[in-house]
Amino acid sequence: MRVFRGLPNQKNKTPCVLTIGNFDGVHLGHQALLARLRAAAVARSLPLCVMTFEPHPREYFSTQQVPSRISNLRDKIGALCAHGVDRIVIQHFNAHFAAQSPEDFLRNLIQDGLHTRLLLVGDDFRFGAKRSADFAYLKEAGQRYDFVVEQMPTIMEHTGTRISSSEVRSALASGHFDHVNSLLGRPYTISGHVIHGMKLGRQLGFPTLNLRITHRYPALMGIFVVQVHGISKNPLPAVASLGLRPTINNSGRILLEVHLLDYVGEAYGMLVHVEFLKKLREEKKFNSLKQLQCAIAQDTQKAHAYFSKKTTSLNNSQSQRDFATSATDRIR
Repeated sequence: MRVFRGLPNQKNKTPCVLTIGNFDGVHLGHQALLARLRAAAVARSLPLCVMTFEPHPREYFSTQQVPSRISNLRDKIGALCAHGVDRIVIQHFNAHFAAQSPEDFLRNLIQDGLHTRLLLVGDDFRFGAKRSADFAYLKEAGQRYDFVVEQMPTIMEHTGTRISSSEVRSALASGHFDHVNSLLGRPYTISGHVIHGMKLGRQLGFPTLNLRITHRYPALMGIFVVQVHGISKNPLPAVASLGLRPTINNSGRILLEVHLLDYVGEAYGMLVHVEFLKKLREEKKFNSLKQLQCAIAQDTQKAHAYFSKKTTSLNNSQSQRDFATSATDRIR
């Protein structure tokens, strides 16, 4: 897979099948669109290209109604790659890009910029200055510019709920991770390189792995039971804080801090994936470091209890399977 910051240069401009969108979370609706486009790419022997935006267009236009981010850019690229994308064009969203007329957008990006042969978009796709052009405009333009235009209908859950990034954000904010995972088709994780922090966790008796959150609006904040992938062969149980650390400082910088329950060792510079399992509580400002220390101890105890219960449940399930297998063997 190749990733381009902006349109490819002339050397890399070859025909493609294309879709355009934010793809925040790369949920099951996105995955259905990508699967359909992957089949079209294979049938035409063309690469599958995704154009996405940075920052989110609504983040550019407003600081009051900015959507929270489900995925950081690394995780979005990884998910797109996992679903068969050959090229990703990360288009910087700025004043010049936002002011393009629909015709300029089609000519500069879709036709001349990416040599599109087929364009597949969602049923709510709009484009051009002030989102002035719709699917009907796009369909007519495809005939003029000689590329095929198709529309992907909304994907629904079995409950009748529309699968969307907004639904994922809502589930994350509520801490409903089973629902989140069902919408994504995979466990929800945040990845990042372990960086050096203030080392305050060590002073409090709870050393942490620190991961920088590069965007200002994560879709979830609070204290969580998690497990960490990437340090050892098996995921490591942990408790995590994602937020502003109001007891420590008021810098406004968001940080993911993870305390591993049963691991001692250094992990600086390692790329890890933090999988979220259960929300324990909201972030809170304490009056002293002593109160913070006590709260972390309680959070850690709850995380230990969670994993202990999980282990017991798994062992019971395995025992039941072993008993059933043994009974079947005796009958035979």
